[in-house]
Amino acid sequence: MDKHAQQQESGGATFYSTAAEDVLEQLDVNSTQGLCQEEVQKRQQQYGPNELQEETTPSPYHILLNQFKSIVILILITAAAVAFITARWPEAMALVAVTLINTAIGFFSEYKAVRSMEALRHFGQHRVSVRRQGEKQEIAASELVPGDIVLLGNENLVPADLRLLNKKGARVNESALTGESMPVNKSPDSIDAKAVLHERSCMLYKGTSIIEGEEVEGVVTAIGISTEIGRISQLTAAAKKKAPPLQKRLDQLGKRLAWITLAIAVIIGAAGLAVGRDAVLMIETAIALGIAAIPEGLPIVATIALARGMWLMAKHNALVNRLAAVETLGATSVILTDKTGTLTENKMAVTELVTPLESMSLDEQSKKPVDQHKKNKKLSILRLLKIGALCSNARPDEEGGYSGDPTEIALLDAAVQQGVQLVEEREEVHKVSFDSETMMMATFHQTEDKENDETPYYVAVKGAPEQVLQACSHILTENGSAPLSDEQHREWKKRVDDLAAKGLRLLAFADKEVAEISENPYKNLCFVGLAAMEDPPRTDVREAIEQCQAAGIRVVMVTGDRADTGSAIGQKVGLNIDGMAFHGKELGDLENFSEKKRKKIQDASVFARVTPEQKFNLVKLYQESGQIIAMTGDGVNDAPALKQADIGIAMGKRGTDAAKQVADMVLRDDKFSTIVAAVREGRIIFANIRKSVIFMLCTNIAEVLAVALASLAQLPIPLNPLQILYLNVLTDVFPALALGLGLGSSDVMKRLPREPNEAVLTSHHWRSIGLWSLIIGATVLTALTIALFFFGFDEKRAVTISFLTLAFAKLWFVLNLRDRGTPVLVNDVTTNQWIWLSWAICIALLLLAVYWTPLSALLQTASPGVKGWSLILGLSLVPVALGAIVPGIRFYSSKPRKK
Repeated sequence: MDKHAQQQESGGATFYSTAAEDVLEQLDVNSTQGLCQEEVQKRQQQYGPNELQEETTPSPYHILLNQFKSIVILILITAAAVAFITARWPEAMALVAVTLINTAIGFFSEYKAVRSMEALRHFGQHRVSVRRQGEKQEIAASELVPGDIVLLGNENLVPADLRLLNKKGARVNESALTGESMPVNKSPDSIDAKAVLHERSCMLYKGTSIIEGEEVEGVVTAIGISTEIGRISQLTAAAKKKAPPLQKRLDQLGKRLAWITLAIAVIIGAAGLAVGRDAVLMIETAIALGIAAIPEGLPIVATIALARGMWLMAKHNALVNRLAAVETLGATSVILTDKTGTLTENKMAVTELVTPLESMSLDEQSKKPVDQHKKNKKLSILRLLKIGALCSNARPDEEGGYSGDPTEIALLDAAVQQGVQLVEEREEVHKVSFDSETMMMATFHQTEDKENDETPYYVAVKGAPEQVLQACSHILTENGSAPLSDEQHREWKKRVDDLAAKGLRLLAFADKEVAEISENPYKNLCFVGLAAMEDPPRTDVREAIEQCQAAGIRVVMVTGDRADTGSAIGQKVGLNIDGMAFHGKELGDLENFSEKKRKKIQDASVFARVTPEQKFNLVKLYQESGQIIAMTGDGVNDAPALKQADIGIAMGKRGTDAAKQVADMVLRDDKFSTIVAAVREGRIIFANIRKSVIFMLCTNIAEVLAVALASLAQLPIPLNPLQILYLNVLTDVFPALALGLGLGSSDVMKRLPREPNEAVLTSHHWRSIGLWSLIIGATVLTALTIALFFFGFDEKRAVTISFLTLAFAKLWFVLNLRDRGTPVLVNDVTTNQWIWLSWAICIALLLLAVYWTPLSALLQTASPGVKGWSLILGLSLVPVALGAIVPGIRFYSSKPRKK
């Protein structure tokens, strides 16, 4: 393998530490001629296309298959198979119908979400200019090969990893790759081989974009998977998504129910045969018990509750691609958030203007002056802003704004806010572009006094403060200007350092008038002042973070930006910061850290200069400590961590395709506050599903106890299998679904997150379920006994009464599931309109079961009569009456955690 092939495979690791001429020699290419067509074809065969592998989207087949992975669904399928084998056709068909209904709901909800996510992913193929065979050509970016000479200009995307060649340099937006919010300066000079990604100033990386630079020329050093973005994509592919908490817990519950069902069926079957019961009857009883023990409505209720959460999130601009993702966010205990574009606006804004005559702070909301200023002092501010408006490459765009360098756009916005007229009479006659060596830019204009023959040209200069100060011989005064003393120079340098320590980005401004365009623009300048800029926090972020903190959720910033910038933004948005940010260099190898060091890392609130791999490892570190992690981000550098997190959240507007592709949720409005709404919805969903599970299990186990005890006592079975299925699928589902659609408690965001390993049902819940099951089962057997032995009803009529007693007891039992601390009459259950609608539907279904002849014949029911209905209503109200009168025996769906 030749030398440049080896470097391509290693990502061109040595190219940034090698002189440009030597790089061209290693890649066997002449920069003025480029590659010949024969060599291009050879290298295309050797390296393949300049493309990254995309995350595969689940096919409809896989989405459908996933619906059958629930243990409860598998139990239902098994029960249906047994019913078919024993020729119990109505029960078999009913079980199949239940399975298909749940599968259809889950499939169409998830299929729609996946298709919506695909609509956000645009992998457009762009074209690029190259020099081949001595001529400039336009080719598809995918056709690039190592050694190609690429020609770029303003606002061009970098199509591959390039080694910069020409001396002019460039300014590049690398935020998608490194998290750095400010454009970085590039020059062709080689650097140290140990330099980290942020410091490789002679390299241009695939996926970044040119902000300022004319005729930028570079040679391709790596394409496709060998680029820096390619390596990130490999790291992303290595990430393993854990099963969602709710899915794991429902599976655990399903497995427990499967063993309970099997055990009960074996015990009751054996006991019945031991006391001489008919074998056929015992098979029928076993089927009845199996059907009774399984909450057939649980998958339907859970799926619909999650689907509703998904739809609500979509209405609030949060697009979710998996049903369980909303609930996962509700279980989140730590949010690791990117800074640029997530907590901040991802655009620069001027926050302070400083001249030798005054300082002006700009309000972040209106960008209006906070204080009133004297006219002569205000003129110095306007002079500074005019320099910023004149000395600029930013230009109006089609949308009424500006395009170009974010710092220049920020200066133009500030100038407009302060009343500077951007349409100037001073026509630009010459420009000296920004250079990475001088760190300044200059423009020449006609002076306002066009009759001035001595100095007809006005020079506007902006650049790095230290370089601008060094180029100045005078300083602005109220009377014009005065020589700049060494003491003033030191004072201004200290002022620059103080502002930079706050995480602000600074530009200095100067001007002069000259006689000739040929004069050096960077000599004998008059220093006018400084502009301090930052990527400001989003206006809604601080409140959103405060809500997260009140809900017991830690918010941690993980950014590729500078430590001072990260700390400053962290303080502004309300993160709990103790000292400076944790620097990426301090992270090292997380796997070999001591427990003390790992604890220190987990207690930090801001991580700066963090690489994609370190973000990825941080997520794993938190997960290993038992936390449920949400990760937000918008850049390519965030993709591995987004995929590894329990729920990855990408920004929809500013997010890169790579981030959206692996995310579980995309925020279409890019608002961090939307996450808070999702957290609340997720918590409500879990609480509602828990209530639904408790409701169904209490009533289902009551069925099991009633059937089992009646069988052992040699009484008629109080419910036949089809009656049980009728109750479980219809009259269970509607109240359970109504509980699942509840609006939730008003204090849901004032509670701590659930314990990461907390089951859907705790031991507290199981004890309560056992107690209430006994109470409800006792009412059913009491109704059967009274109907048989006191009223003298025949078996069919008596079984109908026990069937209806259980049905109505289930309906009224919903009232026992109100939230903690709520009154009996007015609470989250009685104010839930869906509960009343479910009661109306269920009562109608129960009356049809008795009085509609075809259904009555199928279910084998008979009219209870007045005495029977009195017995049904009286006994069915016993459980809810006990729940209201004896609060000590009532249970709650959740218990508060102590802080």
